[in-house]
Amino acid sequence: MSIPPPPGPQGPYAQGPYPQGPYPGAWGQPYGVHPRQAPLNGLAVAAFVLGVLCFVPAVGLVLGLIALAGIRRRGERGKGFAVAGCVLSSVGLALWVVALSTGAVAGFWDGFRDVARGEGTAYSLEKGQCFTTPGGSLQGVTYDVDQVPCEEEHDGEVFASFELPGGSYPGDADLTRAADDRCYALQDAYAMDRWALPADVDVYYLTPTSGSWRTGDREITCLFGNTDERSTLTGSLRNDVARLDPDQHTYLLAEGYLNRAMDEVPEAAAVEDDFAGYRVWAGQVSEALRGEITMLERHGWPAGAERPVAGLVEDLQAARKEWGLAAKATGLDAFYEHYGRGYDLVVADTTVTARKALGLATTPPDYEGGGDGDGGGGDEPGLEV
Repeated sequence: MSIPPPPGPQGPYAQGPYPQGPYPGAWGQPYGVHPRQAPLNGLAVAAFVLGVLCFVPAVGLVLGLIALAGIRRRGERGKGFAVAGCVLSSVGLALWVVALSTGAVAGFWDGFRDVARGEGTAYSLEKGQCFTTPGGSLQGVTYDVDQVPCEEEHDGEVFASFELPGGSYPGDADLTRAADDRCYALQDAYAMDRWALPADVDVYYLTPTSGSWRTGDREITCLFGNTDERSTLTGSLRNDVARLDPDQHTYLLAEGYLNRAMDEVPEAAAVEDDFAGYRVWAGQVSEALRGEITMLERHGWPAGAERPVAGLVEDLQAARKEWGLAAKATGLDAFYEHYGRGYDLVVADTTVTARKALGLATTPPDYEGGGDGDGGGGDEPGLEV
């Protein structure tokens, strides 16, 4: 399937006009004194053929009705073909209505996708798999991919997928927004430790094309890729409950409160451009720290990590107070003062010490860069399939 891709080739679907055979026109001239035979109406035959094949039943029905009118007016033969074509096309139309109302078209897509999920296709990608693309890029349109072991060099690693609701094709902009919102929200379930993510890794996605959407494709695939198209990834970025011990998992769940709050930083680059928004955000960070502190205090830590975590909790409590004061600041100077102290406390040495005691990464991420992917994956961080 979305490395979150832009419209391009309409997937693997061949399109083109249906072949139109040379339908018979009038019979040849009779010999001798036999009476001349009325010509056969070509539209009647065409209606019958389309009705039998059920390609486009609406066209078959229209051709049949036109043929009947022409037969009556010109005395041509082919009434049986025309009537049969109308009947068969009407049945075909009824079947199409039933199919659309019962979701059979979506079932067709599921069946097609099962076939398409063969080795070497974007539809075959599943969570935890790594792959390369023909051009090494995670932007544009793709169908062919090569799955490779994550230990080898690769262009992308799939970490999640989700289905969009039905309806008409939403367009590239709406698809990108949906992929952006959901994929960034889903990354923490697969790579829980943001400190362990390399700085040159960002989120990309595979999205449907307008062509595959018409056949029922609603899946968006989320993946990690290198922000530099000339570079690749090596090694899996997976870091979830299956690969963490209980203490590491609990710590990262607690830290998730802070991560999600940091993601909500206002879009305005300067506080003075959205002072109200930044005050609200500071309040959110303060409440997130409350959740993190509560989880850390309730867990029974091993002997080697008990004191480091206790020292971290003290700093987080002080940080929560500073972020709360920033949320109540009435002027920019006061906001910056409390914000600066609060930020320094959440990336203080006690965090590194606690992480080291638990065997986790010790290089802090750049919270000030925001967590919504701005500037990470480019203007179009996704592939269409």
